[in-house]
Amino acid sequence: MRIHDALSGLLLALLAVAVLVTVSQYPPIPGQNVGPSAFPGLVATLMLGCSLLLIWRGVRGERRPLVVLGGWTKSTPHVINFLLVIASLLFYIFCSEFFGFIITGMVILAALFYALGVRTVLILPIAIVATLVIHTVFYKLLRVPLPWGLLQGLHW
Repeated sequence: MRIHDALSGLLLALLAVAVLVTVSQYPPIPGQNVGPSAFPGLVATLMLGCSLLLIWRGVRGERRPLVVLGGWTKSTPHVINFLLVIASLLFYIFCSEFFGFIITGMVILAALFYALGVRTVLILPIAIVATLVIHTVFYKLLRVPLPWGLLQGLHW
């Protein structure tokens, strides 16, 4: 899939402006010159500059369609796999608080492994191990508070 530079630039510019508006509302830290909005604001400003260059390049460049679909969009298995990934993300967004990261992660990985043709005997063991490794890295090492859901009483 190819997206016209002007359209990509416009989408990135909108994202950069949204980030700048959001970080402008962050409260300053008393006694410090640099607050919580400094780094995201810098990145958003740089992204806005690059997106404006991308828009300019797209407008100046050759005339072509705004979106050109790739060959994979004509393949039913590829489209189904793409939609399954989107469905998995939506499932995580809407169900992870209730079920928890561990259960949700195992279900998603098992479903994706099955759809992508992983040998049946390997699906469950790999889904369990991979989910537990990911959970351990995020929860213990990176200190990201992942939802426990149904496993609320289980902490190791």
